[in-house]
Amino acid sequence: MRTSPSVRRKLISVAAVSAALFTAATASVAVAQESAAPQEAPAARTEAAPGAPAERLIVGYKSGAAEAKSNKAADADAAAKGKEAGEKLDFQRRLGTGAALVDLGEDLTKADVADVVAEYQADPQVAYVVPDRLNKPLATPNDTEYSKQWDLFEATAGMNVPGAWDVATGTGVTVAVIDTGYVTHSDLAANIVGGYDFISDATVAGDGGGRDSNPADPGDWTAANQCASGDPAYDSSWHGTHVAGTIAAVTNNSKGVAGIAYGAKVSPLRVLGKCGGYDSDIIDAITWASGGTVSGVPANTNVAKVINMSLGGSGACTTATQNAINAAVNRGTTVVVAAGNSNANAANYSPASCSNVISVAAADRQGNRSYYSNYGTVVDIAAPGGETNSVTANGILSTLNAGAQGPGAESYEYYQGTSMAAPHIAGLAALMKSANSALTPAQIESAIKTNSRALAGTCSGGCGAGLADAAKTVQAVSGGSTGGTTFTSTSAVAIPDSSTVESPIAVSGRTGNAPSALQVGVDITHTYRGDLVIDLVAPDGTSYRLKSASSSDSADNVVATYTVNASSEVANGTWKLRVQDTAAQDTGTLNSWKLTF
Repeated sequence: MRTSPSVRRKLISVAAVSAALFTAATASVAVAQESAAPQEAPAARTEAAPGAPAERLIVGYKSGAAEAKSNKAADADAAAKGKEAGEKLDFQRRLGTGAALVDLGEDLTKADVADVVAEYQADPQVAYVVPDRLNKPLATPNDTEYSKQWDLFEATAGMNVPGAWDVATGTGVTVAVIDTGYVTHSDLAANIVGGYDFISDATVAGDGGGRDSNPADPGDWTAANQCASGDPAYDSSWHGTHVAGTIAAVTNNSKGVAGIAYGAKVSPLRVLGKCGGYDSDIIDAITWASGGTVSGVPANTNVAKVINMSLGGSGACTTATQNAINAAVNRGTTVVVAAGNSNANAANYSPASCSNVISVAAADRQGNRSYYSNYGTVVDIAAPGGETNSVTANGILSTLNAGAQGPGAESYEYYQGTSMAAPHIAGLAALMKSANSALTPAQIESAIKTNSRALAGTCSGGCGAGLADAAKTVQAVSGGSTGGTTFTSTSAVAIPDSSTVESPIAVSGRTGNAPSALQVGVDITHTYRGDLVIDLVAPDGTSYRLKSASSSDSADNVVATYTVNASSEVANGTWKLRVQDTAAQDTGTLNSWKLTF
């Protein structure tokens, strides 16, 4: 019996109802039930309507059923239900919980599995039916210092990197680190490929000469007053090696730290030496790294699909630098840059203010903008950069060297800065390119932004789209999809009482399958949304439950974004949003909806 809407709204508290999707691989839909009268037995629950065919089912029978205790009865029931569904089912064994494991045979389609599940659902003696899901190990790297790398895994402000490693590790991608060069480190050496020393000024180079094919970092230490009057003396920073370790330190080697894209290779390009480095050398490095030609420099045999520049200076981006970046991007190379460490508007710094780059602000361990990080409208994204000082566990731990001037013993140290934040995004870009080689730089940037999450803390001045989320981003672009494109229907559709309506969106120009984190945005005005059942219907007719009806959901409108694992579906085709009003008395309108790939 249904009470009137006004009574319901007084008696029932507002509760959000959600239903995740079920596929054979991830199997996560539990269909919400309408509440039954107290004397009625609950209907069988299932995680059905699979997005990919399951191979086996786990069937739980009610305690009074013969099949709950007798293997023979469970076997007979499986055979009978298989016959009804036109399939040959086979009882395998009894689980420790008392449930029955039922084999579905070979070559069943999604529709076949759905028919079998429907037979079990219709049986009043069945309490539940769920897929026998295939799980994968979620390994933690065995690197001895991994537990100190909060920036990779902590829930508050980590970048959720381990969740991306099941999809990609960066294999097949080269990242050019345009920085101080590379000092030998055993936790990084296996992932280093040929680079170049682009420093043309011998004084800045500090290695006895100008440009050459050896990007080894001799140290960038300076004496007091060497760079400017009043400057103190500085020890060597080994900055490029620290950046490189964040991107691609060797991982699962029982030592040191883990790299974000540990399957990728790093090409060190030396542009910074004593007192810094010139735009002209950086421009040539950008050009060469991306496969362009630089006079007097041999052709690059390790062309990079990602460039990291954890460097910068005051002043807006110049035409000369912008032209080099544009050319690199046109060649298919993603350019990642640090926003700068002056607690100022990044628009006044270069290359942070250049177009066609991913400009990265730094976040601290609490999810706030780091106190030193630049900010503003030119910032695209935030990533972990650390805080306080270089000797605290709140910094970013990576590969380094203990030499105060020239190279000494290899080491690991905590650094902080947007220089540390940028390689997190460069590593993520490498993971994405490894997962989907068709991605363009624009698609990589868009997907990183689209799949970011809000900072846990605050960001005065603006930190772009939020904190990057590696797992969500990599999953969104894997499987041939090219992330970041939104398809929208703005044609309003009336939702009458006790009726079902559909709204189509035609998707074209995609490659391969839809992503495993397809975003479905829904805007519905309705006088009682608890009556509504909402499904996403794929081009092949497979239905994915977004929202179930619920008498405890007394709010009015539905304005929400649902995440759908649609990786088993071809992206191109006509997708539909199906909205069903399951009861009378209330009406509404589907105002708009959208799909973000």
